[in-house]
Amino acid sequence: MNHSINETTREERMKKVKKALAISISGAEMPTENAIKAVREYIDGKEELTDIQKKIIEEYNENVK
Repeated sequence: MNHSINETTREERMKKVKKALAISISGAEMPTENAIKAVREYIDGKEELTDIQKKIIEEYNENVK
């Protein structure tokens, strides 16, 4: 399954994000405000999902320390 901005429409990206968030919050806390903002960048086609994943992981690791 391709998640690249160039290979998906905004609507496809939004569906993917909604599904991922639903799965995520079913067993954990709500995503941070920064994570939500980053995901919006993906939906809007401004940043690739892999880059956003790195940012969210970095934020998580900083908060765990």
